[in-house]
Formats: sequence, C-alpha cells, structure tokens
Amino acid sequence: QVQLVESGGGLVQAGGSLRLSCAASGRTLSSYVMGWFRQAPGKEREFVATISRSGIITDSAVSVKGRFRISRDNANTVYLQMSSLKPEDTAVYYCAAATKGLGGREEGEYEYWGQGTQVTVSS
Repeated sequence: QVQLVESGGGLVQAGGSLRLSCAASGRTLSSYVMGWFRQAPGKEREFVATISRSGIITDSAVSVKGRFRISRDNANTVYLQMSSLKPEDTAVYYCAAATKGLGGREEGEYEYWGQGTQVTVSS
C-alpha cells in the first residue's frame, strides 16, 4: 500500500507558475511509474503527465506540453512544474502510482491515488 500526498497547490494569476509535489509516506517511489491527473469542476478527470521509473521517459497531454514538466528525484518525490498557467488549468490535481506497465494516460493503469491539491488560476 502506498499513501500519496500532494502539495504545492494554490491561487496564482494567469501566466504564473506553481510546482506541485507528490510524496509517499514511509516508502520510496522508485519502483512506481508516476502520473499526474486533474479534474476541473464539472468535468471528468484527465491525464496530465507521466514519468517512468527511471525518470528518463515522460509523456504529457497536448494541452500542457511545453508548459508543464514532470520530474522525480531518486527517492520519494515526484514534481509537476507548471508554467504559463491559464485559467483553464484550474482543477484539482492528483498524483497516481502504478506498479505495472510502463505508465500511460488511462486512470485504470494506476493503482494508488493521492487526495488531490487545488490549483486555481485567475484571469
């Protein structure tokens, strides 16, 4: 069992930046493929970015490509650096962990989820 805790959300003006963090309590995340998803009000949760166990391979949604970057350190934390934020990026952001596979864009590929952190971008 992995418990994931997101942090770093908040209120920011359009064009600003935020860095989200996702940490595991009590264990390393090095054996998990990690992903970030988000859910805006009234919408379904959607894929944002994913990173391989090694950190070498990443993938991100078209809507955030070039603005968001996913990364991980050698142990317990995965990051989502968000720049050039837009009001449409407003959502609750979730990190997720997968024990199997190479990581992907589907929620079903991830077994463990955090509680989410709110990101609000004002215009």
